[in-house]
Parts: sequence; structure tokens; C-alpha cells
Amino acid sequence: MAAEFPLHEKLILITGASKRIGKAMALACAEAGADVIVHFNTSREPAKTTQREIQALGRRAWILQADLSKPVEVVQLVERASSLGSIFGLVNNAAIFSGGPFRETSIPDWEAHLAVNLTAPFLLTQAFARHVVPEAKGRVVNLLDWRALRPEPSHFAYGISKAGLAAMTRSLAQSLAPNIVVNGLALGAFLPPGDGTRDPSIVERIPAMRWGDLDELTHALLFLLAGPTYITGEIIHVDGGRHLNQEDAWTR
Repeated sequence: MAAEFPLHEKLILITGASKRIGKAMALACAEAGADVIVHFNTSREPAKTTQREIQALGRRAWILQADLSKPVEVVQLVERASSLGSIFGLVNNAAIFSGGPFRETSIPDWEAHLAVNLTAPFLLTQAFARHVVPEAKGRVVNLLDWRALRPEPSHFAYGISKAGLAAMTRSLAQSLAPNIVVNGLALGAFLPPGDGTRDPSIVERIPAMRWGDLDELTHALLFLLAGPTYITGEIIHVDGGRHLNQEDAWTR
């Protein structure tokens, strides 16, 4: 059972899990035996679809709405989720990605990115940790970006928010040890924008010379959720080596 369903009967809360990468992670956790709490903000119908697909896999699923730009709703999300059972894993996936370079970054852009991409994971993890009793074990996985660990100027506020989340990942690994392990996944090119177009120049800057498959992402996620507890404070790049391209930050 453990090998086939490594998350058997574990309860996982995934933010932004109604569609795209979040949905793929939610379904992968369900396939690994977990029950899943699907968080969404405005995408209620896609969240319901994800819930039904998880239930079709024989696992339990709930959908919970919260605006992660509002601290009160963030904390309430964990309280509501904890009423459904003992949460084993928190996946901080929800994020906003917009804006431009430094000189074009407005105060609203800056504050919006920090609120959702950095403050919300801080509050979610803090509330989650309060519900993990000392004798229990827990996992936190933060979704990052290759930009988080190497400066890239085209999306200034986004990059700074993710760099902050990378630093927080390592700090939390120390603060929450030994019963909660905290790691991160720094992603590259997996899904095209909402319009479905794929910029061919992106692949030219990836050593692997291709877009990533969602299975590669979900395998990495399951490793961090179900793998060795001796791995904590680690950030794994799942980006085809894009963060190694030293010229990438200056070719835009």
C-alpha cells in the first residue's frame, strides 16, 4: 500500500488548485492516495470540476474559497480546512504573475504581488503549523520560480516576491523542524499563457530544449510530500536547467 499510495489517507491543502498546475498537483495527490482540499478564489466551477475528478479517483475532496490578498480570509481558510481533518500537507501554489520591469512597477503591482505570493504563504504556513500537534508530522511545499534564485528584470515585483518566498522556505525549515519539513519547487516553462500560445524563443533559453511535462512536476511534488523527512530547506529546480542560463536575464 505504501509504495502504491504513498499519501494514503493523508489530507493535503493546495492553494490555487482549481485549474492548470494546481489542478494537476491536486489530481496527482489523489492518485497517490490523498484526500484533497481544493482552494480557489474566483474559479468556482473549475474547482467543482476538479473536486469531481478527485472523487472519481475514489478520494475525498472539498472546495474552499478565499481571497489570498486578504489576511483575514487566509487565516480563516486554514481554520475551515482544519475542521475537515488533520492536515498533513500544505502546498502554497496560488500566485499572481504580472507587471513589468522595475521602472514600470507601481505601488499597487508591488503590494499585490507581495500580498498573494509572499504574505499569504507566510500566514497559511503559520496557521497550518499551529494545527500540527508536536507528535505529528507535516509537510509544506512552496511553489517558486527559476527567477526566485537568480535576478531577472522583466517581472520585477513577481521576482522579488518569489525570492522572498525562497528565503522564507529555508527559514521555515529551521523554525518548524523537526516535525514539519519545508521545501520548494522552482519551476520553469510548463504551461503556456491562457491563450495557449507558446513563445518559441523560450525553449531556446532552456538547456533541455523543451517545455516541461506536468508529470515531471507532479513527480517532484510527490517526492517532497512523501519522500525522506531528512530533506528540508531544499529548493529543487524543475525547469530544464533554465536557471543555469547566465545570459537569460539580459536578453529581453
